[in-house]
Amino acid sequence: MIKRILLTGAAGFTGPHFTNAARLAGYEVHSLAADLTNANSVAIEVASVSPDYVVHLAGISAVDHSDEEALYQVNLFGTMNLLNALAKLPLPPIKVLLASSANVYGNAATSPIDESICPKPVNHYAISKLAMEFVSTTFANRLPIVVVRPFNYTGVGHDLRFVIPKLIEHFNKRAASVELGNLEVEREFNDVRTTCEAYLRLLHLGQAGQVYNVCSGRPVSLKTVIQTLTRITDHKIQVIVNPNFVRANEVHSLCGSPSKLEACIGSLLHPPLEDTLRWMIAAKA
Repeated sequence: MIKRILLTGAAGFTGPHFTNAARLAGYEVHSLAADLTNANSVAIEVASVSPDYVVHLAGISAVDHSDEEALYQVNLFGTMNLLNALAKLPLPPIKVLLASSANVYGNAATSPIDESICPKPVNHYAISKLAMEFVSTTFANRLPIVVVRPFNYTGVGHDLRFVIPKLIEHFNKRAASVELGNLEVEREFNDVRTTCEAYLRLLHLGQAGQVYNVCSGRPVSLKTVIQTLTRITDHKIQVIVNPNFVRANEVHSLCGSPSKLEACIGSLLHPPLEDTLRWMIAAKA
């Protein structure tokens, strides 16, 4: 019998990639249409779907989102509405996967970061995600919840507010210059398709009540990304550091340890960053 996944955030960046991967794996995917902040609408739709699995990707994902109240309404209370609806089902889902964020770690003193590191969020986005994690623990005796903390990832369809798609856009247009913030930051820039594969495996292999970093442990500086794009496109661009883009509470380095994840689901194929960038450039051509 075909298993049904209830997916939130289907229209976002990750949603279409996850939907494609899940369908190829033989799942039926139902995209939640209800507004997460409307508890009654969420409850009605969840009851009508009665899913086998739940993948909760919906949320406000911009670290510098200007509406702080909206961050909590969607990321925290929207998740509460979803979990309350799922907890009322006659037959609970086999697994509920909640997407948090590696941003909850803040400026960790050690690197790579593993799940034992105490989170120290430094912005409202990260705080809202950590609060979501804590709230999910109150459902532990009713729902088999797995929390994932994905480190930075990118791919086709990523919003231009984020640095990699912004750079791709400028290089594709062969712009003379681009304005960026802190060039010294290091991030993992993993491939969205690999992240989706990790989520699918965790639906079966992830242990309820556990938190998993979804990462590669391979940080890359923004300068290296720019150098790679310069080589791929044969175009040199002037980088202008705009002080307005430099965050006062910037997380300088964000690199995760995939040891716990790999021990659970096995190793993942992480394509080289250059392959991901070429994929994104080709999609824009």
